[in-house]
Amino acid sequence: MVSKSITATTIGLDAYKIDVEVDVTNSLPSVTIVGLPDNAVSEAKERIRSAIKNSGYTFPNTKVVINLAPADIKKEGTFFDLPMAIGILQEEGVIESEKIKDTAFIGELSLDGSVRSVNGILSIVTGLKENGIKTVFVPKDNSKEAALVQDIVIIGAEHLSDVVNHYSEEPINPTKIDITKYLSTSTQEEYIYDFKDVKGQQKAKKALEIAAAGGHNILMSGTPGSGKTLMAKCFASILPPLELEEALELTKIYSISGLLSKDEPLMTKRPYRPVHHTASSVGIIGGGSNPKPGEITLAHRGVLFLDEMVEFPRNVLETLRQPLEDGYVVISRAKTSITYPSKFMLVGAMNPCPCGFLGDTEKQCTCTDIQIQRYRSRLSGPLLDRIDIIIDVPRLTSDELLNINEKTETSAQIRERVIKARKIQTERYKNEGIFTNSELNSKLIEKYCKLDDNSQKLMKMASIKYQLSGRKYSRILKLARTIADLSGDENISTVHISQALQYRTQE
Repeated sequence: MVSKSITATTIGLDAYKIDVEVDVTNSLPSVTIVGLPDNAVSEAKERIRSAIKNSGYTFPNTKVVINLAPADIKKEGTFFDLPMAIGILQEEGVIESEKIKDTAFIGELSLDGSVRSVNGILSIVTGLKENGIKTVFVPKDNSKEAALVQDIVIIGAEHLSDVVNHYSEEPINPTKIDITKYLSTSTQEEYIYDFKDVKGQQKAKKALEIAAAGGHNILMSGTPGSGKTLMAKCFASILPPLELEEALELTKIYSISGLLSKDEPLMTKRPYRPVHHTASSVGIIGGGSNPKPGEITLAHRGVLFLDEMVEFPRNVLETLRQPLEDGYVVISRAKTSITYPSKFMLVGAMNPCPCGFLGDTEKQCTCTDIQIQRYRSRLSGPLLDRIDIIIDVPRLTSDELLNINEKTETSAQIRERVIKARKIQTERYKNEGIFTNSELNSKLIEKYCKLDDNSQKLMKMASIKYQLSGRKYSRILKLARTIADLSGDENISTVHISQALQYRTQE
């Protein structure tokens, strides 16, 4: 008789139900695993044998064949150790098959029978729930993360014997958590970098506030030491808290990548990912033989910061064009194609020329016209077209350096305005499947960015004077929508259009 247990595997962020079939036949002792297993799955037979014996149970002294169905899906990782062991224990009569109906098992086994944690639990449990599974056994260390999925019973097991005893002696209490408790802590975060420590640069600070409020991309250009990098680091402190849907989506990404903290099963802060200019295109976009998320996916719903942006290889920068436009990236390989979300805010910083002092009031630029042209050409027109705000960050004056007669706002004060603007957008787009103005498509721009006669005339003049492309025209409207939200205005006016044009026509 063939025994069955249920588990799942992940491909990208999606989970697929896997049936583990175990058959014991009278033949020479051996263990065979079929169903497209990788090396980690094939090696499981040694872990399972030792785990079962060291837990006080008998391992079959005959031929054991384990099939992971469907057989056309590649099985990777160590998710399958526990369900395979459960299948063998069914064959030995330790566990009754009827008792584990509609129950799935996930976990890696140690040689002593302990259940080790695995990556991607949230995606797996979500997929199992969609397949009608009622109960899931997971490693104890993963139980809080798994419990984020509602309306399914999550049982955390520390040892193989715990699973057996659950059906015979001591039932394990299901794991339950309060998701709202984790989200409420995100509003009390303290940040190392605060805008109160940034001297001067009021225009740049306002631009960053607008970028945070609407989820817009921003590029800062200025002389060395003007505060570009510091302001980019402070940018994280004014980002609004995550919505529940955003937090769960981020948690899936970080769980798959193995970057999720065991103590904090839910992502509560927007990611801030600073990338060095030596990063490869695979590191930023994602990939590998078993494609994993790259930096743009790890920055989903948060910030990707490229310091010294023009120092990145041009081919690396050009790979950002499609994700910036579509909000997702497709990684195609010979055997599979995986889609990862990548709705991030791009924050870039650069010098105006190779020496860094073009346009500086104190120090003369030593670069030739050809050097400046070659330097700036590293940022292509199509890439600049996808950046909503381009701002100059000039050298600080002596008064600004000494903080003379300056009243500096804190990040908390700026963040309050950003949160207020985000709430307006959340309410406005609650039926549209988006969260911010930057996500508006052409149809939604027409619906939510309506212009009066004066505003239309201004945009017409600007499109002629600056030779605006269709994409740039749309991004100016989205930027004006955000500026209006920060001002608390329901409709876009010429004032908002004028300010948006100042931020968008400086390249």
